[in-house]
Amino acid sequence: MSSIIQSAITDTTVTSSHHLPTVARSDFPSNFVWGCSTSSFQIEGGADLDGRVPSIWDSFCQQAGKIRDGSNALVACDHYHRWPEDLDIAKQLGMNAYRFSIAWPRIITEIGGAPNQRGLDFYSRLVDGMLERGLQPWATLYHWDLPQYLQDIGGWENRATIDAYLAYADAVTRRLGDRVKNWITHNEPWCTAMHGNWDGMHAPGQKNFKAALQVAHHVMVSHGLAVPMIRANVTDAHVGIALSLHPLRAASQSEEDQEAMQRHDGLRNRWFLDPLFGRGYPLDIQAHCAEFLPEIRLGDLDAIATPVDFLGVNYYFPETIAAAAENPPLHTRLRELAGRERTGFGWEVAPDGMRELLYRITQDYPAVPIYLTENGSSYDDQLEADGSVNDSQRRDYFIRHLDALKRARQQGVDVRGYFAWSLIDNFEWAEGYLRRFGMVYVDFATQARTLKQSGQWFCDFLNRSNK
Repeated sequence: MSSIIQSAITDTTVTSSHHLPTVARSDFPSNFVWGCSTSSFQIEGGADLDGRVPSIWDSFCQQAGKIRDGSNALVACDHYHRWPEDLDIAKQLGMNAYRFSIAWPRIITEIGGAPNQRGLDFYSRLVDGMLERGLQPWATLYHWDLPQYLQDIGGWENRATIDAYLAYADAVTRRLGDRVKNWITHNEPWCTAMHGNWDGMHAPGQKNFKAALQVAHHVMVSHGLAVPMIRANVTDAHVGIALSLHPLRAASQSEEDQEAMQRHDGLRNRWFLDPLFGRGYPLDIQAHCAEFLPEIRLGDLDAIATPVDFLGVNYYFPETIAAAAENPPLHTRLRELAGRERTGFGWEVAPDGMRELLYRITQDYPAVPIYLTENGSSYDDQLEADGSVNDSQRRDYFIRHLDALKRARQQGVDVRGYFAWSLIDNFEWAEGYLRRFGMVYVDFATQARTLKQSGQWFCDFLNRSNK
């Protein structure tokens, strides 16, 4: 087994301009899940190997101006070939779980096609590799890489994609369900719908609010219909969904800004949480967006409300909302307040927002176990001449957010696991390779992996006391 930890940064003394809290693994239960998250399109590469067909993101990358640095993910981190090394790193860090996603274009390569055995074989080997290293597999079925052949007939806007998703999910869970017990149906349906179909920042790049709401509905219906199917295919299945959720602040105390915040909350958070927990779509947003509402068939809302075994929460930052007459249909806009600490991506660093969000979920919705399925930060990391990457800001970010997680648990929030985003630097969607979120630095020219200071801290945190 290769190791990048022994030769990495040895001085893990915490020095920071912030007053850092004290957090230890012993602050959490012994059965707490500690993992890292990745996604197939962002790390795998191998874009034309073993029968894989293009995804909407392959097509998006080919469009001029869509990816900030003009790059693509044809190679990415070459995880398709280097997965043993990457899993070794996760094990050496002290993780006991590994969240990954499965590339739909590797599994079903044409409309109505039979499962591609070479694609299934790859993930079977990957899962075996996790288990050999003591890593509990957490599989995400959909992390945005829709096959292009489905987008050609309308993508998620076309209800036929629900059936295609169920056929894909059936094939995967039948093949891997003897070893994979933890399943996430979708990652961040808000991004699938809104970034992909409203603001056009993500593939397929559409700018149509009505289409976005229809996409969101079909994604959520596919989730609900997949849950019982996965349970039928997988003994002792543990099934949930990962939502991107944000605590919100109004830009001012004015009635206009307060109302704008409520509307934004309705679309950003409640549009997904409410139907998931059996309440249907928020009535205030339905009234405000009446002309854009999706087509909802009989039984759809019951399907979406199929009880889950857990809720995955992806937390990165809070949002500050102001009223805006020029931004229909919600008439809201994000406002960046001066003087706030930010990541290299420009996202506000607000650890207590995590605690606030988790507490709100437990107060507003029925009790369900929660897992932090993503949390992390991007900074402009540099590989130093001595081979180190001194990302003290990311290290501090982890310390402060784990403390917030500890405090959420002390308030009674049933949080059972934490997955750092991400194990390694990767292709960051529309940002290309300009943003680095990893605990491991990747030189994309050579594919060399170098543990960052944040990764060394996480290793020490997990291994200092594993009781």
